[in-house]
Amino acid sequence: MSSTPVIAIHGGAGTVQASALDAAAAAGYHDALQGIVRAAQKLLRDGGTALDAVCLAVALLEDCPLFNAGHGAVFTADATHELDAAVMDGADLSAGAVAGVSRLRNPVRAARAVRDDGQHVLMAGAGAETFAIARGVAAVDPSYFSTAFRREQLDRARATRRVVLDHDGAPLDEDRKLGTVGAVALDVHGHLAAATSTGGMTNKRVGRIGDSPLIGAGTYADDRGAAVSCTGTGEAFIRIAAAYDVSARMRYAGVGLAEAAETVVRQSLTGLGGSGGLIALDATGQLCMPFNTEGMYRAHARGSESPQSAIHR
Repeated sequence: MSSTPVIAIHGGAGTVQASALDAAAAAGYHDALQGIVRAAQKLLRDGGTALDAVCLAVALLEDCPLFNAGHGAVFTADATHELDAAVMDGADLSAGAVAGVSRLRNPVRAARAVRDDGQHVLMAGAGAETFAIARGVAAVDPSYFSTAFRREQLDRARATRRVVLDHDGAPLDEDRKLGTVGAVALDVHGHLAAATSTGGMTNKRVGRIGDSPLIGAGTYADDRGAAVSCTGTGEAFIRIAAAYDVSARMRYAGVGLAEAAETVVRQSLTGLGGSGGLIALDATGQLCMPFNTEGMYRAHARGSESPQSAIHR
């Protein structure tokens, strides 16, 4: 018996307020999100695996400068780029991740290479780059990730001597967007997968690693529970093992996907002062995308239905 395939993606939690987002800018986000969903949707409808679908979706998000991953990633305090990514297959709990890379065009493809190799789960820095390049992952000059907009963000963050992440206060602005990207998918075979990628935080310390590449914190997939990709204040997501906790609540407490995801985002996360959200999908096709910020860039498609995208509530 085949399942109806589902693909869902996010482009980060936290947005400008609805009243301050002009129509042209909003349309650009919707077009990008829906186009990426369509590509992954086609792969799934053609019988592709959930793991292939999330890797494709996240690679396309990495290529889009609207989001904080790959091309258009934010700068560290030293005006460099350090990118992280992870993938996980819910069918067998295989996973791969890379952290602190700066020469790989698509970090998610490097994470997939780590998973496919099977010897390790998480690789970092120059070693991860050497490994990935040897396996055909495209390398680029670090300047590829830079955009004028992200340089301006760094200059503003340096002027205020802060790491740009905090969502307290209003109105929200683009500098305060939590720009991790991610995807979850269910394929026709009934299997789940998740992938996440990020450039981190503007003006972050060199060497800082958040939740995105940590299996169980920012990324998790288990056919018996849920596929989850998180975005937000990484340190808080790490402390509560957020992605795993959603799946674990379903398996061990017997609660549904929506209750598990909402509890993690609105209780566990906020209890530590954490901001952000997540996308979660179970093997029955149930989808939940809670967030505790002004908004979360997100989109999804089920079967052959047209993609649906949203920014605010």
